[in-house]
Amino acid sequence: MKAAVAIPVTVSLKSRATQATRATCTVLRRSLGIAAVGASLLFSGHTAAQQVFAAASMKDALDDLSAAYTKETGKKPVLVYGASSTLARQIEKGAPADVFISADQDWMDYAQKHDLIDTGTRRNLLGNELVLIAPATTTGDVDLRSGTDLDAKIGNGKLAMGDPAHVPAGLYGKAALEKLGIWPKVQGKVAAADNVRNALLLVARGEAPYGIVYKTDANAEKRVRIAGTFPADSHAPIVYPVAVTKQANRADADPFYKFLLTPAAQATFQRFGFSRP
Repeated sequence: MKAAVAIPVTVSLKSRATQATRATCTVLRRSLGIAAVGASLLFSGHTAAQQVFAAASMKDALDDLSAAYTKETGKKPVLVYGASSTLARQIEKGAPADVFISADQDWMDYAQKHDLIDTGTRRNLLGNELVLIAPATTTGDVDLRSGTDLDAKIGNGKLAMGDPAHVPAGLYGKAALEKLGIWPKVQGKVAAADNVRNALLLVARGEAPYGIVYKTDANAEKRVRIAGTFPADSHAPIVYPVAVTKQANRADADPFYKFLLTPAAQATFQRFGFSRP
């Protein structure tokens, strides 16, 4: 039996090492819907259903698709969400994933380089947009172009985003801010989250005045609004590749993998704001 492997869900707020921040982190953990019992089953060799490791930004759409798949087939996939970097490393450590969906090409490349996926099944599944969000109770848009003084708008607050060291949304965000010449002034104000949904919640809860997330994340959270959209040429194209893992139970993995590629599934993804890659 494999040892349990935990998926860390934390948020780095350099200026807030307080009890309030710890309480916020607790809420963030719960928000991802990864129960402790479920995690221990996943990482102790439990393989009663398809194990799908997917980027956190896919949660709403994939939950919906999973329910439709269960209704159609009677099989209920086990969905694990997190930063693509975290999920790829968990698979590398032996976590029993059957299907992996990354929020960028780099972490799927990582999985391929380490012989974790069946390269013949690798497909570009979805596209997305990168946006700047603010609490829904605020007003005013931000024109995201070269020279925009985002630093002044943030003031003494924080800019919530996925950790730019490894989280795809953070990597896209840093690249966009660098291209626009904004990064040098705001990098000291970054609240680096372990995944994009945690960055989203920091803004939704009023912990940060602005955040960088995907358009689909903003659409899923009523407590935030889109304050600006990053130009498409300010960062690499946002593409979500999918692949079946090398260790997969193909009898379980293949049907769900193929289901994700169907026109009906694509229509559902588009309903949640994703685009074709």
